[in-house]
This record gives sequence, C-alpha cells and structure tokens, in this order.
Amino acid sequence: MALQAVHVCDVHNLDHVPDNASLSLYSTRFSKGVELNREATFKMPKFMVVGHRGNGMNLLQSTDGRMKEIKENSIMSFNSAAKHPIDFIEFDVQVTKDDCPVIFHDNFILYEDNGTVFEKRVTELCLSEFLCFGPQKAGRAGRSLLRKTKDGKIVEWKVEKDDSLCSLQDAFQQVESSLGFNIELKFDDHIVYQQDYLTRVLQAILQVVFEHGKDRPVIFSSFQPDAALLVRKLQSVYFLTNGGTEIFYDVRRNSLEAAMKVCLQGGLQGIVSEVKGVFRNPGAVNKIKDAKLSLLTYGKLNNVSEAVYMQHLMGIDGVIVDLVQEITEAVSDLIKPSKMGEEEGGDGEMEVKSKPQFSQRELSFLFKLIPELIQH
Repeated sequence: MALQAVHVCDVHNLDHVPDNASLSLYSTRFSKGVELNREATFKMPKFMVVGHRGNGMNLLQSTDGRMKEIKENSIMSFNSAAKHPIDFIEFDVQVTKDDCPVIFHDNFILYEDNGTVFEKRVTELCLSEFLCFGPQKAGRAGRSLLRKTKDGKIVEWKVEKDDSLCSLQDAFQQVESSLGFNIELKFDDHIVYQQDYLTRVLQAILQVVFEHGKDRPVIFSSFQPDAALLVRKLQSVYFLTNGGTEIFYDVRRNSLEAAMKVCLQGGLQGIVSEVKGVFRNPGAVNKIKDAKLSLLTYGKLNNVSEAVYMQHLMGIDGVIVDLVQEITEAVSDLIKPSKMGEEEGGDGEMEVKSKPQFSQRELSFLFKLIPELIQH
C-alpha cells in the first residue's frame, strides 16, 4: 500500500493529519486500480464477493458442517478464502490493552478453568494473554476456547480445522498479498466511547496498516459512527449498519437513510448494510447510488445465490459471504466480464448469462414479496 506524507505514529491527534494523506489501493484482480483520497469517490470496479471473517464465520450450533469447517478470523481461514476468485476478506480488529491490534469478533473471550467458566474482555488483555488461547504455533496445547451463542448457550469452540489466534500484523505478513482486506473496526455496541479512546485505538490499527500494508488493497468499515468519521481523516472507510433491522440508542445506526446522511456529512465512501435492511427498503438503493456512495451487504441471506443475484440486478456493489466457494462459483456462473467491453477498452461492465432472467414484472413482484419473507 503506497503511503503519502504521514505515519500514524507521527500523528498525535487525528485532526492534524495533512489533507494530502492518502492510501493507494489496487487489486490485481481488478481491471483498474482505485485511488482513494479525501476528495475521491470510491467506485467499485465490479460486483465483489467478500469472504466473511475469511472463509466464513463459525456457527457452532449449526447443523451445516460448512459453518464449522475452519476457525474464523484465522490465517488458515484467510488463505483458504484466497484460493477462490474473491477480491477481499472481511475481518474484525480490536486493540489489546498494550495497543496491539488483534483479529477477533467477540467482545469477550470465554474459557473454562477447574470447571468454572470465565470471560475476559479482549481489550483488557495484553497481546501475550490473547495469544495463549487456542492452538499454539509451537505445538503446545493452548487454553481451550468456549463461545456464547446468541441464545446464551455456552459451547466448545470446536471446528474441523482449528488454527491459532492472530494479530493484524500476522495477517499482513502471512496472507496472500493480492487479497484485499476489509478491516472492520470492532467496538462494543453497549459502550459509549470517548474520542480520546477511539483516537488511540485507531492510531494503533493504522500504524500496523501503514507499516505492513505495502500494495495490499485495504478498506475500513465500522458500526461505530464516530470511529468511522475519525478514521476517514486518514483512509477510505465504510459505515456499517443493520439497516433498521435492529434499533440502537444512536439513531445514526437505525436506517439506511441515516447511514447515508452519516456518509455524506463525513465524506465516507459507502455503506455496508445487513442485506435484510436493503430488501426491506429497496427504494433506498437508488438514493444511495444517486448520492455516489457504494453499497455492500452482509448477512445470512448472502449465502443464498439467488439473493446475491438479485442484489447484482439491483445495482448493489458487492456481498460479504460465509460460503465463499459456493457463492464465488455462483457469481462466476451468472456474471462474466463483457468481451465487447474488453475489446473496446470499456470499463469492464458485467454481462448476465441467459439464466436466470427476470422480467420487470417479475422483479416488481419479488421486491414486494421479499420484505414479507424476511420479517421472520
């Protein structure tokens, strides 16, 4: 990743970042490079498939073995995703109490000691404490991890292919270099953060990105509006939203319209929405595109190829998925670069194959039907 003029370690306050500080992002899988700076508008070069937490998240209570194949947010998972024709992987970054960015989704680490279950907040651990959980690189037995499901049940974090926990620096150094990183800046939804804390955390993360990013494509995203606005002073960033499928104290998180307002006021590049929020409010897609913002989605429906294809037809720029192999194969089968566009030096627009196809009447019916289906 090419850097201009600034290192985060030299910036004591994010408000003091020079206006010309920027990162040049380029993917070898893209037909064109994408230059992002404070004035640029981010434009997706094509419909993207993004690996969720690498090769897919772990749902330990699921009967679907694919959701327990590889430890999520691990080097093994990232490199497994890289074997498929995807542009980016998405993963969650938190910062330990000794200012080391680590990759882990949950706010708490759960473990058992002498028959008692304990939990420790990731951000209250130092790096060495964090890395002692799970398999160890030296072959030693690490502390076994547990996980709390959404219904409150505590289960053993058992997957078919386990791997060590890792830091952000590990990912930059050990993951296929052409694979882009969508770094989610992870914060606890139930904590109100002060700006000085957000600034310290973002400085620690950006320091690692600047020192180890090299030419790797990188974008940021966050559910935390203030963190997204702060990091925008240095880098392209997306605002994560549930799109109104959940209600939060911070009203900026409660609708696609509110997310669009955050992006426009803060100069953010786009929105990453829970896909159900988009299907419930398909009219918002045109508003977002008219505002020159990119739109990606995440959620379980993105593991259904028909739902992904519908989003392509709607003009959505990309999807974050768990079933990386299945969805990349489906997208490859449904969407292919236009040969005419390539020969004429076009912009690589997509051409849809003969199946499936929907008439405008059928599309209208689907748009009306989908909101009813996803209410449950």
